[in-house]
Amino acid sequence: MHPIGGLDHALAMIGLGIIAGLIGGRALWLVPATFVVFMAVGAILGIKGIDLPKYEIGIALSVVVLGAIIAFLRQLPIAGAAVLAAVIAEFHGYAHAAELPLESSVVDYIAGFVIATLLLHGVGIGLEFGARSLGPQMAMRAPSRWRRDGNDRDCHSLRAGYDNTGLWLA
Repeated sequence: MHPIGGLDHALAMIGLGIIAGLIGGRALWLVPATFVVFMAVGAILGIKGIDLPKYEIGIALSVVVLGAIIAFLRQLPIAGAAVLAAVIAEFHGYAHAAELPLESSVVDYIAGFVIATLLLHGVGIGLEFGARSLGPQMAMRAPSRWRRDGNDRDCHSLRAGYDNTGLWLA
């Protein structure tokens, strides 16, 4: 339940979904898939007893970094988003392992937080796409430097929308 009930995890996963939605194309599946794979690796490291010091600081920083990327519209290529997803996923996965109930099946527990994580990534992608469909006044579309088609006609209100979203995430 922690991916949904833990605000830090939920914000990071939704934020990463928003970034994947901004980039579009292959990022829609590659960024969430990368996150999930490396989150599972982080969980396995935690279950095996390998120490990851200050993992809670890593989680908090992940929320701030993702919020800043959204707020300040820094260009992020797909590879950069995937690497970012892999790095922050290690902290999130490790935290899940630290919370593993003793009586739980490890496989069921990991499957549960993987599914919850993918759902939250989907929420972020849906927020990005939903904002696009509301038109220029509510658009959360990326300027041409983020988008392949180079069309930034709906971006005049982008700055205000992402400043608010990014600050909320941070």
